[in-house]
Amino acid sequence: MPEDKIDHINFTKLNENAISPPLVDHIYTADPSAHYFGDKIYIYPSHDIDAGDAFDDLGSHFAMEDYHVLSMDSINSKAFDNGLALHVRDVPWAEKQMWAPDANEKDGKYYLFFPAKDYDGIFRIGVAVSDSPVGPFKPQPNPIKGSFSIDPAVFRDEDNAYFMYFGGLWGGQLQRWNNGEFNAKFPESPTAFIPEDDAPALLPYVAKMRDDLLEFDETPRPIKILDESGNMLLAGDNQRRFFEAAWLHKHNGKYYFSYSTGDTHFICYAIGDNPYGPFFYAGRILNPVVGWTTHHSICKIENKTYLFYHDSSLSKGITHLRCIKVAEIKYRDDGTIVTLDPYKDFHF
Repeated sequence: MPEDKIDHINFTKLNENAISPPLVDHIYTADPSAHYFGDKIYIYPSHDIDAGDAFDDLGSHFAMEDYHVLSMDSINSKAFDNGLALHVRDVPWAEKQMWAPDANEKDGKYYLFFPAKDYDGIFRIGVAVSDSPVGPFKPQPNPIKGSFSIDPAVFRDEDNAYFMYFGGLWGGQLQRWNNGEFNAKFPESPTAFIPEDDAPALLPYVAKMRDDLLEFDETPRPIKILDESGNMLLAGDNQRRFFEAAWLHKHNGKYYFSYSTGDTHFICYAIGDNPYGPFFYAGRILNPVVGWTTHHSICKIENKTYLFYHDSSLSKGITHLRCIKVAEIKYRDDGTIVTLDPYKDFHF
């Protein structure tokens, strides 16, 4: 959201009209990845810390150096901060910028998947393991081989196959990997190497995980997101094309790939018959929130489905300090999702 619009928002009125309050307010949190392990809700957010640097589109103003895991006994209970789960100083290969993570469980072990910049300034994706869903997590000494960019999300299918979805434009560096190698030219430009508006949009990636969940079991492949006619979404279609925040969930036998459109601030989704896609664009899950970014996860809890998301209402418009929230989402009979407005009867 542009700074000039934020300056004119009545945050008292906005918060009164919000469909959800912040889940925690003692720290700034963002990018919530929620899971229902056993009979308890666990949320894996990023941790916003102001770096004191000038605001930019590369994320330089984020000093995101650790992760805290939140837990809830039920969707209506208070969220509890379980303390430090992993710090960048404990990750041998990582220098800084521990952005949006995810987690999953297998055979009683819990795996935290996270992006960070290595000492060459390149985003990679790492794995850390714990006997507890809240950590502490012990990181692997090296990132996943062949990993790049940001926003890992790991989906477990009904046959117990695990797939990682990832990628993010601009500061997330996805556009720098078009030729299979990192392009370090013009590092100060977040939009260098973005396709022209009439060219196909850049795509997120998916890879099946190895049985131990520590490495890819295959070379990551791009995920096709198609329009209603079966054509690739174009780079200039920035109200529908993928930008970041990949997530996959399943509903009535269909695979729902959801994501953020980034600079236009929508959470959108596309539906397919296969975890690899292709996915056909189906609409919006969440309209824009106040703040610089939008990011989400979707979690089924008992017999309902919930959207976990963030905005910047807690920091009253300091756009890079965010707070996580939750709201129920509902499906129509045809499987499409009813779009949520984050603030009832409130217009920016």
